[in-house]
Amino acid sequence: MLSSIRPENLQSALSNVRAAISRPAETADDVTRLLSDAYQNIADMDVTGADPTVVRESAPLAMKAIDDIFLDLRSRIGEWRQKGIFTTPNQTLMRETFRVLRYCKDILGEVWIDHDRLGSGEPLYRAFTGQHLNTHTHPDFANASAIAFQSGDVLVMRGMHHNSAAIAMVGDVDSQFSHAALIYIDPTGKHWVVESLIATGAHIIPLEQSLSSGAARMMVFRHRDAALAAESAKFIHDHVAASLDGRQRRILYDFSMRLDGGRRLFCSKLIRQAYKAASNGNVKLPAYRTVLGMKNRDFFKRIGVKTRHTFAPGDMELEPEFDLIAEWRDYRATSKLRLQDVTMAKFFEWMDTRNYTFRETLTIRLISLFGRLSGQMSETAKNLIEDVIPRVPSNMKRRAIAAVAMLHRTAEPVVNTLEELEDEHVRETGLPMHPRTVRAHLEQLRKEPGGHIGYLRPLG
Repeated sequence: MLSSIRPENLQSALSNVRAAISRPAETADDVTRLLSDAYQNIADMDVTGADPTVVRESAPLAMKAIDDIFLDLRSRIGEWRQKGIFTTPNQTLMRETFRVLRYCKDILGEVWIDHDRLGSGEPLYRAFTGQHLNTHTHPDFANASAIAFQSGDVLVMRGMHHNSAAIAMVGDVDSQFSHAALIYIDPTGKHWVVESLIATGAHIIPLEQSLSSGAARMMVFRHRDAALAAESAKFIHDHVAASLDGRQRRILYDFSMRLDGGRRLFCSKLIRQAYKAASNGNVKLPAYRTVLGMKNRDFFKRIGVKTRHTFAPGDMELEPEFDLIAEWRDYRATSKLRLQDVTMAKFFEWMDTRNYTFRETLTIRLISLFGRLSGQMSETAKNLIEDVIPRVPSNMKRRAIAAVAMLHRTAEPVVNTLEELEDEHVRETGLPMHPRTVRAHLEQLRKEPGGHIGYLRPLG
C-alpha cells in the first residue's frame, strides 16, 4: 500500500489518474496496464491521519474529479470492445475500479456531511434529491431542475437490507447494486416502474413509489436508441400487465438466475426480456455476464441458483450501448452499505476458501417451515403475520427461506459491531475506517473462540 495521501494533494492525485486512463490502448495488455494503474492508485488513496477539516474542504472538488474519472472510463468500453481488447480480465479490472471509485467518493461524501447518520426510523432521501452533492448527472444530460426520465430507462439500485448486500456481492466480482427495474411512460405521461421482486414476482408501480422506496444508491441508464427503448418498455409493461389482470399466468420470481425461459423472471432478466423482444433478438443483455464461480456451491444450492453465468444489476455498468445518465446516493447511509459489502464479501470468501457453510438450528427450521406455509396463505393472512413469519412467495423453497434468515441473523450483529467501531473511529479521527481496516476487524472476529460467526460455521 502507498503511504497516506495528504488532502491538499488529493485533487492532484485524481488528476493524474484521469490523465493516465486517457492513454491510448491498442492491445489488451495496454488496457490491463491502464486499468491496473488506475485501480491501484485509487485503492491506495487513504487520508488516514489527516485533518478532517482539510479533507472536508477538499471533498467537493475531489468528488467531482471521481465522477469525471468514472465517466471517462465508461466512455472507453465501446472503443475497447470494438478493437477486441476488452477481455474478461479487463472487464474484471474495470468493475473493481468502479467499486473503489465509488467507495472513495462515498467516504469523501460522509466527511463532507460531517458523518450525519440516519436516525432510528428516519427515512432515506427520495432518490435524486438531497442537498449535499447527492446526485451526479452526466454533463450531456444535465437538467437544472430534475432528471427527465424516458421510457425504457433502466434503474439500478441498492437497498439497505443485508440480503441486498448478498445479492450485490454474490458474483466473482463485488458489485454495489442489488436490483434493476425498467421505466415505462404511458400515453397519458404517467411514469411507471416495471420490475420483478422476490416477494411479488413481476409487478408495476408508480415511478415515484420506486424513487421513494428506501434505496440508498441508484443509477439511471439510457439506451442510445430512444425508439427501441420505448418499445422495450411498452412490451414488458403490457406483458406484465396481462399477467396481473388474469389474461396470462402470473410471472413469479426466478430463483434459478438462468437467462433462458420467460415464464419466471428475476429483476435483470425482466429487462433482458424487454430489450430482446423489442429488438427481435438483436439486443441480448448483458454484454458481459456476472460469473457465479464459487467452488463451494452450498449457498447457491440453498437459495435455488442453477447457473454459473447470469445478468446481475451491476452488469449495467459495462453496457456499451447504454449511457449513464445520473448516479445518486444518500451519504447518511453509505457507511452502512460499505460495512455490509465488506462483511458479505468476507462471508463468501470464507465459504469458498475455508469451507464455511450455514448450519440450521431448530429455530431457523421452524422459521423456514412457517415461512414456507405463509407462502400459501392469502395476502391478508400474510400481512397479519408479517412481523413474525417471513413473507415469501409460493415458489420459494424452505431451504431458501432458511438461508435468507440465517444470512440476515448472522450479518446483523456483525454489522452492528462494525458500526460501533466505525463510530469510535470517527470520534477519534474525524474520518471513516478504510475498507482494509474493516476486513482486518472481520478476520479478528472469525478467529475468536468457537470458530464460527452466527450460523456460518466451518465444515468438519
